Order: sequence, then structure tokens, then C-alpha cells
Amino acid sequence: MADVVVRPTLKFIQAGYVLVAVILIAAIVVHVEYLQPRDQPPWLPIAAALLFVLPIRRHIIRQQVKMTISGDKLRYEAGLLSKSTRIIQLAKVQDVRVNQSLGQRMFGVGDLAIETAGESSRLVVQHLDNPRRLAEELIEASSGHANAGHAPGV
Repeated sequence: MADVVVRPTLKFIQAGYVLVAVILIAAIVVHVEYLQPRDQPPWLPIAAALLFVLPIRRHIIRQQVKMTISGDKLRYEAGLLSKSTRIIQLAKVQDVRVNQSLGQRMFGVGDLAIETAGESSRLVVQHLDNPRRLAEELIEASSGHANAGHAPGV
């Protein structure tokens, strides 16, 4: 099986870029039509352009989180400059839960909670596309690796 790399969804970030672009266009129109004849500085378009900081920030935060399913392991990495990595053996996955708010359900997004055997037993990854499909794949992979370690008839 090829490595599966999962990152939080881009849907909300793209919507943020579109919303800010619409606000910027409206600010430019207002400036050109109503404020420019009065020799006002372009403060309104500049302020609207500064709103791009919000989706850019969310985009950078999205890039900090990555989950990779490779062979019999699940690797969760978080961080941009300094990274924290958690490696979970799929055979130790006990429970996979999908949590979705109403807004997340409308967009096919959800949070994935993975319970494992061990001391720090819960891993939550937020805002994933198709979380149910991913949960089913994790459960199948974990049960396949758990059964592979046992001899038949034992």
C-alpha cells in the first residue's frame, strides 16, 4: 500500500481567500467611485488588503500538521520550525472516532480522534476531508496488522 498523507482541509482557507478578495474589490470600487475625487489616500483598499493576513495565517497553520499512514505505522507531525512527531503502530489503534459539527458536516469535514493502547492514548486531528472514509481505512489497516501478528488457530 502506498503512503497516505493527510492534512487538514483547504476548503475554509480557500473560502477565506475568496471572501477577502471580494472585500478588496468592493473597497477598490468604493475608493475609486466615492473617495478618490476628494483626494483621499487609498486607506480603504489598503485596510482591505491587510485582511489577507487572516487566510494566509490559517494556511501556514495548516502546513504545520501532517498525518502519514505508511505500512504498519501512523506518523503525526506538528510544527513549522520545530517539529513534534508521534509514531503509532497501527496494531495498537483501539478506537477511531469522527466528530463533526453541523458546519463541518455541511462541507464533508470533521475531526478524527484516534485512541491507542498506551500512556498518551488520544490523538485528535482537526478539520479533515472525508473523515469517515479515513476512519474506516485506519480501522481496516489496524485490524489487518493486529491479525497479522497472530498465528491462525491460536
